[in-house]
Amino acid sequence: MTNIVALRLKERVRQDVEPIATIYRNLGTSSAEGVVTRALGELALSMSGLASRVRSHQMGDLAQQLRRLGRMAENLGMVSLAAVSADLSLCLEREDPTAFAAVWARMLRIAERSLSVEPEVLDQTLL
Repeated sequence: MTNIVALRLKERVRQDVEPIATIYRNLGTSSAEGVVTRALGELALSMSGLASRVRSHQMGDLAQQLRRLGRMAENLGMVSLAAVSADLSLCLEREDPTAFAAVWARMLRIAERSLSVEPEVLDQTLL
């Protein structure tokens, strides 16, 4: 008898806390909260737009959108999300649909965990 085990992927999400700390130091708590909240909202909307394009196979300007998402993630210290965004751009550049599918699945996992409000999800690392 063969036992089948379902493996559950658990991505490690790296966050550099310095960009957010700098925003708070420069703007003060109340202003920084607004800036960071808006930036996270824009990032979530951008990710949602990317997901919609991928589902409908509208890949025309996907590389440009991925670069934008990567910059937003970097500005918020979302190290893992920025890196996976760059990896996904590379898959597009190389026209490798198999790699794209695998990295896209990883991108969705990383984005979900990066935008999570659970602090234990993040490995907060200063780079």
